[in-house]
Formats: sequence, C-alpha cells, structure tokens
Amino acid sequence: MLSSGAKAAKPSFVSYISPEEIQIKEPIEKEVNPHLLPGELLLCEASTVYKYIQEDGSNRGTYGKLVCTNFKIAFLDDDSASDDNESQFKNKIIGENDITLQCVDQIYGVYDEKKKLLTGQLRKYPEKLIIYCKDLRVFNFCLRYTKEEEVKRIVSGIIHHSQTPKLLKRLFLFSYASAAPNNSDGRNQTVMFDTLEDWRAELERTKGNVQYKVVTTNEGYRVSEKLPLYFVVPICVSEESILKYEGRGIPIWCWSCHNGAALLKMSAFPKEQDDSTSQMQKAFLDGIYKTISKPPYELLKTDDLSSSLPSLQDIQTAYTRFKQLFLIDNSTDFWATDVKWFSLLESTNWLEIIRRVLKKAIEVVECLERQHTNVLLIEESAADLCCVISSLVQVMMDSYSRTKSGFQSLIQKEWVIGGHGFLDRCNHLHNSDKEETGESLKTQSGPFRFLTVWDWSVQFDPKAQAFLNNPLYAEKPKPDKSQRKTARFKHQRQLSCPLTQTKSSPKRGFFREETDHLIKNILGKRIGKFINSSDEPPNSFREFYDSWHSKPVDYHGLLLPRIDGPEIRVWAQRYLRWIPEVQLHGGGTIATAAKILDLMEEVQSLQVKMDEEHSQAISGDIHAVSMLRNSARLSSLFPFALIQRQSVKPALPTSTWKDLEDEDDLVKRDDEFVDLSSDMLKCIY
Repeated sequence: MLSSGAKAAKPSFVSYISPEEIQIKEPIEKEVNPHLLPGELLLCEASTVYKYIQEDGSNRGTYGKLVCTNFKIAFLDDDSASDDNESQFKNKIIGENDITLQCVDQIYGVYDEKKKLLTGQLRKYPEKLIIYCKDLRVFNFCLRYTKEEEVKRIVSGIIHHSQTPKLLKRLFLFSYASAAPNNSDGRNQTVMFDTLEDWRAELERTKGNVQYKVVTTNEGYRVSEKLPLYFVVPICVSEESILKYEGRGIPIWCWSCHNGAALLKMSAFPKEQDDSTSQMQKAFLDGIYKTISKPPYELLKTDDLSSSLPSLQDIQTAYTRFKQLFLIDNSTDFWATDVKWFSLLESTNWLEIIRRVLKKAIEVVECLERQHTNVLLIEESAADLCCVISSLVQVMMDSYSRTKSGFQSLIQKEWVIGGHGFLDRCNHLHNSDKEETGESLKTQSGPFRFLTVWDWSVQFDPKAQAFLNNPLYAEKPKPDKSQRKTARFKHQRQLSCPLTQTKSSPKRGFFREETDHLIKNILGKRIGKFINSSDEPPNSFREFYDSWHSKPVDYHGLLLPRIDGPEIRVWAQRYLRWIPEVQLHGGGTIATAAKILDLMEEVQSLQVKMDEEHSQAISGDIHAVSMLRNSARLSSLFPFALIQRQSVKPALPTSTWKDLEDEDDLVKRDDEFVDLSSDMLKCIY
C-alpha cells in the first residue's frame, strides 16, 4: 500500500492497437437481411460496420451490416437474425437499432478524431459516423474496416435520403399506405373528427350544442387548407363571414365546460392591412364579441397568446439548448456534465417556458371553472400555442381526456384536425431551415386511404399494448337518470382574472425564485415582503391554485398540475437511459406497475373462470390469459433501456463513488417520469 503522501506510479504501457482491432472477429456467418415493410425499398448497404456500445465510452461494440431504405436506417448484427424473446415491448416496425429517416436530427463524421457536421456532397468520407436522433438516441458507427466503395454509398445515401429536400408525396407514408393491407379491425375507439357526426357527438357529450353549430363551409377545402373540413362555431357566426374572411377572425369552438362556459380559439387577422380593411375587421370582431357575451352565452375574455407566452422562436431555441443536454455520446461525457447539471438546465430556459405554459392553462381553467366565463385564445395561425393551451385545459378539466381513447381523440381534434404544421415544425420535408415552410397539401391526386396513428396493433402485440393500460383505473360511475339535474349552473359574476403576460425577471433564475417562494411558505408573509419576486402570479390565481391543492383530489374531476420549481422535474428516463449504472434492475415504478398488472390479470382470469362455472359456458374467446410475466427483468428505465450491458464505471473520486454506492437512496428515488403533475398522471390509463 502507498502512504498518504506517496503518489501512484504512472502507467508505462502504451497500446497502439485500437480496441476494435483487438476484438475484431470473423464476418457474420449467416446472411442477415433487413425486415422490409410493404412499400419499403432497400437503397444502399455496407458490411463490416462496427457499432459502438454507447454507455461506457469505450470502443467495445459489435460488427454488422448498415443499411438504408426509403423508410429507415438499420444496423443488423447476429442478434438481428434471432427472435428477441427478452423484449416485452418490441415494436413490430422499428427495432432497437433502427432509425427512421424522419427521426434523424444531425449527422456527424469523425476525421482524425475531430467531429464535423455532414451536409450535402462530401469530398472526403469519414472513418466514423455519428447519428443524433430527434428522440434523443445517439448511434456511433466505425467505418474503418468497411470497403471504400461501400462507405461512399452508405454515407452518401444516408445524408441524401434523410436531409435533402423532398416532395410530400415522396414520404414513405404514401408508398406504405398503398401497399399495406387494410387490417383495421374496427375496434379503434379514437374519435377522428373527420365527419359531421363526430363533431355533433362531441357537442352532445359536452352539452355545447345549444350555443354552437357544426359548419360544412370548408368542404373540399374551398375556404382554407389550414382549416378542417368540418368545425364548430358559435350560432351567431354566418357561413358568409367564414367565406369572406377565409376563416380568420372566426371563433372556433374547442370544448364546453359543465357550467356552460366554453373554450374557443381564433386565428388573427394579418397585421399589415390598410385602414379601411382594418376598420371593417375590427367592427366584425366587435360584433362577434358582443354577441358571444350575451345569453345564452357567458361572459367573454380574450387572450392573445402571441404576446402573453414566449414566441415560437424562443421556444425552439430553448428546446434546442435543452435537447443538447440529453444528446450525450457516452457515460464519460455524462459524468463530465453532471457536475454542472442544474446550471446547464437553467441556462436553457426550458423549464421556465414549461411553467409559464402550465400557468397560462391554469388561468384559463380558473376563468372557465370559477368565473363561468368563455375564453377565446388568439394566435396568428391558432395552430401552435392554441393547441398546447387548449389541450392542457381539457386534460385538467375533462376526465374523459385522461382516458386512453379520450386522450387520443383530444390529440386528433386539437392537433391533427386542428391543423398543426407537423411537417413544418418538425422539418420533415427539409424544404427550409426556417420554422415554417408553407407546404401545400394538395399533392396527392385521386382517392387516398389515410392511415391512423392510433392503430397500436400495427406496432405492438397485445402483450406490449397492455403497458398502455392502468390496471388500477376505475371508471367514473354514471349517475342515475332520475337524479340528473337538467338546470344549468347559475351564472355568477366573479372578480376578473387578468389573462396578462407574466414576465420573469432576467436577473432571477428558475431555481432561485422557487427557493424564494419556499422561504415565503416556510417563514411566512412577514419575511416574504423583503423578497422581491416580479413573477408572482395574480392573487386570484394563487388563491384558486392553493385552494384546490388544499383539498382531497377527485381523479374524475378538476386536476391542476404543480407549477412550483422544485415540483417540475425532468424526465429522468430520457436523461439517464444510456447510463446502466443508474438503472434499477427488477425495481423502480415501472417494475412495480408491471407486477400490479400481472396480479390484476390473474384476478380477472379467476373471475372469468368463476363466471364460466356459474353459467356452465365453455368459450375459448373469453378466457383471459396473463399477458405479462417475468416483470422482474424490467429495469427502472424500461422501455428506453431494454437490455443490460456491462459497463465500465466512470473515473470519479473514490469518495464520490462510495457515496453513490453506499446509500440506498437510488432505489428510493422516483425518477421515472416528468412529474409535472403526479395527480394528473395517476388517472391516465
């Protein structure tokens, strides 16, 4: 042993052989071919590609074949040829080593150990390829032992098919939809909102059919491509005005509260207008506002989200910075950045944006719930921030939106049919680096069978779909028809809750001001007056917020998220999923939920058997089989980390690592979710 003052001798051995050369093995004996979907074509491939194991920062990995199709980039090794029986959440379309072309974020090449962003045509081809994905995965490939011609083909092919501009009809969706068989079994309960009947049923469900109507003005998209075929407007709005203003300045109904108050959205008129046109538009809007403020409607409040919330550019910038914290190459980089995690997280401003959006949604909820007031959300396109706020409000207020089918229907209504520019915002067509491209959707001629994203049977078998269900969910009992109240809630005027912008002080950080708020709660208002917080929400808001959180939770009623800084947590599964040291094998809330699901299925199976005994019926169709077994094999980071691999612990001071290993607090930590509201998550099934 060395004395306390002695220094360890430096290693004198130097290896000039890379780890890949030490571990090199014979090529794959049996030919491994990619699993191609209907309409999927193999474009290029390269053999003897070395894929690094990302977790430990070493050069360990496996050899295989790298292929590129018109749908995905896939790495195929020996394990690809055998069935993966360990994975209980296996996707039928995308494998663990597959990257869809639309999921590629950035591609880097490594030249002499230096990274360079790859775009366009290359003069020199890299010896290593690093692919960063939009779902925060990172793939690292070594091309040092691949034939030169294959390197040129695979690198050029990946860059071309994942990053160059393309037409909408060139997307894989169209070739797949044309070739895939129609296996829809009709059991999908998601409301698609593409028919008059769907909208009328939603009006009936929310009791909004007294004040609102479904219009067919935009059939054939003759008014606007950015509006759905069918949508709901106040009864006072004429179809002539919809045609005249091309859908702008028209309040569109989103949802009605139990007390009759409604949530609406509206796209703003263009700002650059001549005086006569502006006066005409202003008179039209004044007439709409006055009409909605009269019976049978409630009072009306308007909120211009473009001015009361961060701009789309600010949100995009913050998310880009936030995303960089998760795009980590290996555990060595993870531990290097972990020591300054909170300062890096705060500098992104992402959590502050999340809190401002949640706060705005709660303000809208207060107006609807307590003040019985209609709220009209205004935005330039009514298809970005309006989608966010309206969706959050409905999840908070409508228990149906917290069920699986209800939540999917909500996304379909507010985002898909609501006209959110997924192609533009995600830059799927790569037509421009700007936030909006204005791509026309009239590129497909003739009838086309659109596919629904809510048909989970295409991606997962019943065992995997079982993870989407909450076995402890209890549906709200329906009230007796004889006891139903037909009278509406009496309108009560309340103090106004201003829907104004709450700007955060640039001198105060996200964590700093929340520490101040905790001090106020602990030491009382007397010391709180000495702490100047410019981001304090309105008094009526805080009263409404604190009053709700002080009462027992009704999971079928109103649910409000917690918006104080210490309670807004990052999705640790994403941040830690490539670091095996922090996984709890056989433990964590994921494994607990899986075990509960096993027990619930056993109870249901026994109940079915008892019913069979009583009815003396024999039917194999109703016999319940337990779907999930071996739940102890799951880790706390499931499904992001499916397979445990050996990993080398990072170089940390002995005392620091000892503190991490000796304590059992890792097992006790609930770090599986972005728990913006634990109350809200509990009732989603």
